[in-house]
Amino acid sequence: MSEPRIIKKYPNRRLYDTAISSYITLVDVRKLVVDDVSFVVLDAKTKEDLTRQILLQIISEEEDAGSPIFSSELLTHIIRSYGGNMQNMVTSYLEKSMDLFAEQQKALREQTRSLIDTNPMAFMTQIAERNLAAWQKMNTNLFTKGESSSENEKNKKEIDK
Repeated sequence: MSEPRIIKKYPNRRLYDTAISSYITLVDVRKLVVDDVSFVVLDAKTKEDLTRQILLQIISEEEDAGSPIFSSELLTHIIRSYGGNMQNMVTSYLEKSMDLFAEQQKALREQTRSLIDTNPMAFMTQIAERNLAAWQKMNTNLFTKGESSSENEKNKKEIDK
């Protein structure tokens, strides 16, 4: 695994990405997260790791901007978990739950992609062939029953004579 990208945070609140030698915004940092790029945010003077604070700031902005993920009730439960005996267990539970969610999301994307990657004409041909087979079976059953009932009618007429 390669070393994480180093992003330096300066006192003027600007973020400097050393990998591309350019200043970036929180939107750019969010894109790194979405793209699954490993990075660390360090204070330019003290070298203190500020990654968590930056991630929390991104979450806060996302929560304020659109449809929030965290309900007031969920946030209340999280706050109550701090400092208690169960804090480590809550952390582990949330991390594992999100890992499982991400795995399921990835599997769903792969299944969807495999359906999309299928030749549309071949897919439509398969559907048409299944429908034709079902229609032929239905007609065969219908005519077989129809013939049986007309033969029964003939037999009844002959018996009545």
